[in-house]
Amino acid sequence: MFRIPETHPRYKSLMKREKIVAGIEAGITSKQGLIAHGRGEAFDYLIGERTLPAAFRATEAAAALLLTAKKPVISVNGNVAALVPERVIALSELLNAPLEVNIFYWTEARVIKIKEHLEQHGATNVLGAKADARISGIEHARARVDYEGIYSADVVLAPLEDGDRCKALIAMGKKVVTIDLNPVSRTSKYATVSIVDDIERALKNLIFMIKEQKKNGKGKLLEDYDNKGNLRAVINEIAERLKDEELR
Repeated sequence: MFRIPETHPRYKSLMKREKIVAGIEAGITSKQGLIAHGRGEAFDYLIGERTLPAAFRATEAAAALLLTAKKPVISVNGNVAALVPERVIALSELLNAPLEVNIFYWTEARVIKIKEHLEQHGATNVLGAKADARISGIEHARARVDYEGIYSADVVLAPLEDGDRCKALIAMGKKVVTIDLNPVSRTSKYATVSIVDDIERALKNLIFMIKEQKKNGKGKLLEDYDNKGNLRAVINEIAERLKDEELR
């Protein structure tokens, strides 16, 4: 990995890019995934590279939903595996929820590499290699899922998700929690709970909130939580920030 000095003003952002590049070299991330990451970066600039109040509220709702799920599953693609393997594994253990490899640019070799990559970081329950079921209404490879995993789940945490698969999962009667920096993406609009935040920040906050809710008793999904209303709040918070931002 290219050495970037910690004094660089874009240090954290550049390190994430290097993780994606390393993922490509290791065969777990697609080249197209680097483009998708860059698109997310653009939205993070608008957000101010911080967690907005509305994102905290969505994360709180997501924690409650995942804790009350009967069979939660965490979907992992190449970018997720490259950027946050430790955090996604920690969340898996906290929820007793399996990880399932699910990728758009599918090859058996890449699925196995992602699975092995997660296992090297300590994961013990990784699905996706079997892929013995399909999500109806999707023609591309992300329709392939494990019957005992995503196909049978009642709640799916799907970070960095495709909009059409999110919509298809909802059509199957599942609840979907997604992490997406774009508040107007199809994924954000279709999901049950959309956390508009960087995946590293979002998972850190989600793990913290789940631990807190576990200590205080499993919470119910906030009765007044409205995902579309929360997305509107995100957009308003971004707009207000841009109005107040001084050019330097």
